[in-house]
Amino acid sequence: MLLSRLVISKKQVRMTTLTHRARRTEVSKNSEKKMESEEDSNWEKSPDNEDSGDSKDIRLTLMEEVLLLGLKDKEVLLKSDSPTGDVLLDETLKHIKATEPTETVQTWIELLTGETWNPFKLQYQLRNVRERIAKNLVEKGILTTEKQNFLLFDMTTHPVTNTTEKQRLVKKLQDSVLERWVNDPQRMDKRTLALLVLAHSSDVLENVFSSLTDDKYDVAMNRAKDLVELDPEVEGTKPSATEMIWAVLAAFNKS
Repeated sequence: MLLSRLVISKKQVRMTTLTHRARRTEVSKNSEKKMESEEDSNWEKSPDNEDSGDSKDIRLTLMEEVLLLGLKDKEVLLKSDSPTGDVLLDETLKHIKATEPTETVQTWIELLTGETWNPFKLQYQLRNVRERIAKNLVEKGILTTEKQNFLLFDMTTHPVTNTTEKQRLVKKLQDSVLERWVNDPQRMDKRTLALLVLAHSSDVLENVFSSLTDDKYDVAMNRAKDLVELDPEVEGTKPSATEMIWAVLAAFNKS
């Protein structure tokens, strides 16, 4: 249910224009099969094949993780409306709780991001989302705040200072489609799957895989592409599926 609280629009998280790298579009079948065989074997042998979560010192929300990655650096049914301690999430919960009848995921994305043509529902828009998430990361010691002068005005920027935390996050996603690839979304760690879906929908996966070698980059991008191109309607109905993850992907695919 956490993902129902974490709807993020492309416009809110895109802080820079991504530069697409000129790379090969396919990896040879022999190379792909060899890598998959080795990685499946490593996964089965690993005693900690489930993601252990965030680092013990710093805990980030999914929204903060998606924003950090982007730095160059069905109906929503509320199962619990108890406060989360996160201002943005609690604000979202308040809107959802007060809305009757219930709205779809697609509609809530439009309402919360202000991408709606209904002037009577503009009050649902979450304001200054990117800046508020950035300030949270500043408080956690991952970003800092600087003023840059642009001729006639000053602009507030938030450079990354804790590169270790960002690299941990990047490696986590890289491993999920390389060394820890299981070729089955139902076997993936749910939080990692949610992060991949949100990173894809926010156009920041290019940042995640940019440091890989050409061969690994192609494999990672192809696997991520295959994952997000699965039919959300089918995947969401499977026994062990987290339906909200696929509902959000479906909503972004339609936007």
